[in-house]
Amino acid sequence: MEHKSVWKDYSAKQIKECEAFCEEYKDFLNRGKTERECVDTIVNMAVEAGYVELSDRLKDKKPLKRGDKIYAVNMNKSLIMFNIGAGPLSEGMNILGAHIDSPRMDIKSNPLYEDGSLAYLDTHYYGGVKKYQWVAIPLALHGVVVKKDGKTIELAIGEDEDDPVFFVSDLLIHLASKQMDKKASEVIEGEALDIIVGNRPLKVRGAKDTDEKKDKDPVKAMILKILKDEYDIEEEDFLSAELEVVPAGKARDAGFDRSLILSYGQDDRVCAFSSLYAFLACRDVERTACLILTDKEEIGSVGATGMKSLYFENVIARLVTLEKNADLLAVRDCLERSCMLSSDVNAGFDPSYSNVFDKKNASYLGRGMVLIKYTGARGKSGSNDANAEYIAYLRRIFDEAKVTFQMAELGKVDAGGGGTIAYIMAGYGMSVIDAGVAILNMHAPYEASSKADVYETMRGYVAFLGGAGL
Repeated sequence: MEHKSVWKDYSAKQIKECEAFCEEYKDFLNRGKTERECVDTIVNMAVEAGYVELSDRLKDKKPLKRGDKIYAVNMNKSLIMFNIGAGPLSEGMNILGAHIDSPRMDIKSNPLYEDGSLAYLDTHYYGGVKKYQWVAIPLALHGVVVKKDGKTIELAIGEDEDDPVFFVSDLLIHLASKQMDKKASEVIEGEALDIIVGNRPLKVRGAKDTDEKKDKDPVKAMILKILKDEYDIEEEDFLSAELEVVPAGKARDAGFDRSLILSYGQDDRVCAFSSLYAFLACRDVERTACLILTDKEEIGSVGATGMKSLYFENVIARLVTLEKNADLLAVRDCLERSCMLSSDVNAGFDPSYSNVFDKKNASYLGRGMVLIKYTGARGKSGSNDANAEYIAYLRRIFDEAKVTFQMAELGKVDAGGGGTIAYIMAGYGMSVIDAGVAILNMHAPYEASSKADVYETMRGYVAFLGGAGL
């Protein structure tokens, strides 16, 4: 079976709608380069759309009714949204779940140092990255610094044209003969991914040059002065900071035909935004719709804000308390009877590296939303494996809505593998399958997607949320 390009069937009106939608998507990418920034942006959109925080609803103790719109935020880095349907929660929900974290470099707790008249911030890379891709490109610094008195300082340095940017240096080709003989995984060591943040030494007014030479780490001292004067940050404040180093710059159209989007963080904010857009577009649903935007997927969904935490279950339990006649089994029934699209990206077929793909079972850019029956590695290890009945149900929904989709795997059986949050949610007994967008350059500083795929995926999510469930 082969699927043709979506672009061939689009009318002029559909192309215009696709372009408009993707402009909103690019704006979301520009505003949300970290989990916290994504949550801030999404909460503002939710409140504007009439959503109420769960904690406020619990205080009011008003029973749930169809059309209620509720959201809950977890530590400012993940959130869950609900559009309440006609039936009780125990009948299950239609769930979209994506992650809003992306590969990056995190600033360490004791990061600032000087060496060779250069000031550095020490980093620890986050998620699966090819370390050599992160050198010699402009980088931005995003995140928060929380001072001992509770004051939170938000930083986003390197995005405006007047902002400074940062970078990791690379060895010049003239001296790189030994470096070039190393394996790709060893060309750049993890401890070498420190960003350069300054070169000018602090000059004490009235001091002589001979006195300055005696000063220890004058460039570091200059950086500390700038941090204090401009941001009210002292060196010890790094102890309670969450600062992320990401590629600087905005999402851009790519290609002469502008059919592609090139940007940082499309894994998995492309599915997060498409899911959010579809969720907000659904008005009066028959079956309760749920949107999960989670953190820590790139490092195994661990931690308090990852999908493996009990936060999702706890939110469902609190929500059930607002229902009339809800019993102790309502939470378990809700989870088990739900249907979910684990909204995550898949590796798009790349002709330059065709040897790692099974062409018959690969996803192609421009051919619509991708359904991935299973992920995992090699012998399906660590994967969710969606059953045939659920896939047939989804095929019917998408065909009725005229959504273009393709079925695919990540790559050749023994080439490697990867995972999503699907297997975690399947642990509740619910029906789950991965569904998202084909991506080129996955986990690189700049990833590429097809606008048509982003648009079709959003349309697929809308059709799914409107379904009545299995």
